[in-house]
Amino acid sequence: MQIDGHHTLTYVISRYAGIEHRLAEKVAYAAQYVDEATNDNPIYFDNGAMYDRIVSAHKMLDYRNTQNLANHLVWIPFHFLPGNEGLPSGVEPDGQFIHRLICRPDSWVARDMLTMVASHWGQPYAAHLMGIAMHVYADTFAHQGFAGVIHDYNKVDNLGSSSSSLLQRIKNDLLSDSISASSPLGHGAALSFPDRPYVSWAYKNGEGNTIERDNTTIFLQAAEAMCKVLQWWNQGDFEVSIDNQRGLTTEQRSKIEHALRTIKNDDGEVRHAIWIEWLREGRFGFDPVDLTFDIDGENSWKQQARGRGFVQGGQLVYPYSKAFLDSDWKHFHDALKTYRLEIIRDVLPAYGICIA
Repeated sequence: MQIDGHHTLTYVISRYAGIEHRLAEKVAYAAQYVDEATNDNPIYFDNGAMYDRIVSAHKMLDYRNTQNLANHLVWIPFHFLPGNEGLPSGVEPDGQFIHRLICRPDSWVARDMLTMVASHWGQPYAAHLMGIAMHVYADTFAHQGFAGVIHDYNKVDNLGSSSSSLLQRIKNDLLSDSISASSPLGHGAALSFPDRPYVSWAYKNGEGNTIERDNTTIFLQAAEAMCKVLQWWNQGDFEVSIDNQRGLTTEQRSKIEHALRTIKNDDGEVRHAIWIEWLREGRFGFDPVDLTFDIDGENSWKQQARGRGFVQGGQLVYPYSKAFLDSDWKHFHDALKTYRLEIIRDVLPAYGICIA
């Protein structure tokens, strides 16, 4: 998914799950910020304190995308959660290891990831951690059929969509073929097709199987599943199964479907701006809200936490404040580190999957 899915759609679903505005805003911001946290340089403060962080995404032209370790630490845990071929823990599938790394919607692995996240419910970073989980969980639907490593399985052939013109299809084929040949990482060779909610498309995967996708149906399935998880998390009663939650009402599902089908633009930022406007107009059945997502600037989590940097002794430093310890930016990065550690150390090894 792109920013319209990870930010605004996640916010709407959170509100439909009964989460109040401020907390829903925090969950949605964290969900999108997973795609923005591309810098792992430590932060130095003017009093000698420092804070270390990790990345949860690389830009597509980042050299780190060619490094296996970087892919294991970023793309696998945060964007292409392994599906273990749809089998529960303790059941080791036959066949190649790559098949176990392929992302599958709402897998047993994903459910165990959610249980791990819920165990941190009482922590100050709980909402930020759930936002990260919502990013990963949504991507198990949108990124299904691809793996977060460079592998021939991710190659794409005969990429096409009825919504593309002949000229655009030719351009897509050329770009897709180039990526398939040089660096088939994740759904890179499928371009942005998996992330556009209104598109129906098809392709032939690296094993020669023809795959057909209706993204609106897939995104609606993700929305329903996310709503149940957020209802479960919001109640804090983890003895009750996720599957026993009511999920979306008919009216809520209809409003989401209308937005997914109606807001058509290849640019995720443009679609996001329309979702923001619809929220201001109160089109989703709750009071109008002015939702924003600022990566930089005074309203960003980053600047609110760190302030403006300045050079001290030849090094960029930030003014230290005790408020930093309880800032959303620090809580997000605390959650990011917690998530990656427990996914790699605990969740995936229970399935016999060893990464990084």
